[in-house]
Amino acid sequence: MRRLLFAPLFLFACAKQAPPPESATSAPAAAAAAADAPKFGKPERILFWTPEEQLAGYKNVHRIAPTRPVAPSATPKALPKGDASKLDGLEYEVDGEKFGVDGFVEHNHVVGLLVLKDGEVLLERYERGNAPDTRWISFSVTKSIVSLLVGAAIADKKIASVKDPVTKYLPQFEGTAYDGVTIENVLQMASGVAWNEDYADPNSDVGKTARFTAPQHLEYLAKQPRAAEPGTKFNYNTGETHLVGALLRAAIGGDLAPYLEAKIWKPYGMETEATWLLLEPDGAEHGGCCLSATLRDFGRLGLFTLANGAVSDGTRVLPEQWLAQSMAPSVGYPGYGYLWWLRGEGRYAAIGIFGQAIWVSPEEGLVIATHGMWPQAVGPSFSAHRAAFFRAVADSVH
Repeated sequence: MRRLLFAPLFLFACAKQAPPPESATSAPAAAAAAADAPKFGKPERILFWTPEEQLAGYKNVHRIAPTRPVAPSATPKALPKGDASKLDGLEYEVDGEKFGVDGFVEHNHVVGLLVLKDGEVLLERYERGNAPDTRWISFSVTKSIVSLLVGAAIADKKIASVKDPVTKYLPQFEGTAYDGVTIENVLQMASGVAWNEDYADPNSDVGKTARFTAPQHLEYLAKQPRAAEPGTKFNYNTGETHLVGALLRAAIGGDLAPYLEAKIWKPYGMETEATWLLLEPDGAEHGGCCLSATLRDFGRLGLFTLANGAVSDGTRVLPEQWLAQSMAPSVGYPGYGYLWWLRGEGRYAAIGIFGQAIWVSPEEGLVIATHGMWPQAVGPSFSAHRAAFFRAVADSVH
C-alpha cells in the first residue's frame, strides 16, 4: 500500500536539451561555459537522476522540456514574519531516535522548507543554492492543484457537478469502460477501470504509456477493461490524471495554465511565474504533474485552501463546500479525497515524489511546504521523518 501513498511518475514528452549559453562566443569560452553549465540528466530517466542531475534539472524543467507559463500577480500576497520562537527546541522522534529541524533537512534531502502559521512565516530555509525565487518541480502536488481547478470550473458553471458522467465532457469515451463513471469517481481514483501502476515493470500500463502524447493517453484509456464497479475500489492511476486534465480543458474550452493564472495565481497574489509541463510542444499540460513553482507560492496555495477558496479581495473562486467535499474520505480508500491525501484530524496534503509537499492543518492555521530531492522517488524512512516532523511542528504551534 505504501507505493500508492505517494504521487507517481513524472512523464516528460518531446523533451530537448538546453541550448548552449549565448555568452559562449569562442571555443575557450564555450569550454568554460560547458564546465560550469548545469548537469542535466536525460528527461526520460528522471526517476533515476543522480543528485547532481536532480539539483540542476528540478529547477530548470523549462529549459529541457516544453512548458507553458503561469504569470504572477502584480501585487503579491505578503508573507510577514511571525514568532519564530514557537519552533524553538522542536524535536521529533523516529525509531527511538530524536531529530530537530537540522536533522529533518539533512535526512530528507530538503532544499526548501517553509512553515506558515496564520499566514506568517515561522521558518523559511533553503539549501544547496536554492533561494526564495527558485522554481522547483512539484511532481504530483499538481494533482491537488488540478482538483482546485475542477472546483473553479464548477463555480464558473463550466462543469455542472462532480456527479456528471465523464462522457458528458469527453463523448469519445461512450461505449468504453468509462461509461457510467462520474467525475467524482475519477477524482477519487476509483473509476473501476483496469490499470497497472507498477513502475518497475516496463510492460505495465504506466510503463507502456510513459512517452505518450495527450491524445495517445486518451486512446489508450478508452481501450482499458472494467475491473470493478465505479466508486468502490481505490486504484492509483496516473493515466486518469490525463483524463481529468482533458475533461477540464474540454469544459473550460482552453488550456489549464492560463485558467490557473486567471482563477488563482494572479488573484490570490502569487509572487513568481510558474511553468507547467506539456505533454508535447504547444499541447496539453500534464494533468497530474509538474507545475514548477517557488516554495513561497507553494505556501500561498496552502493558504488559499485555508481561505476556503477565496482570493485576497474576498471573491470566491471555489464553491463554498468544495474543499470540505474534496477532503471527505472516499469509499474506496479513506485516506484519499479529490486528488488530495487525507492525514487525519482534518489535515490534508498535496504530495509529490522525491520530497515535494504542501501539508495543511486547518485547526492550527498551519501550512508546511517542502522542496526536496530524495535519492529515490519514495521511501518509508523519508515518509516517516516527514510525517513525524510535520506533526511535531503542529504540536509546537498549537
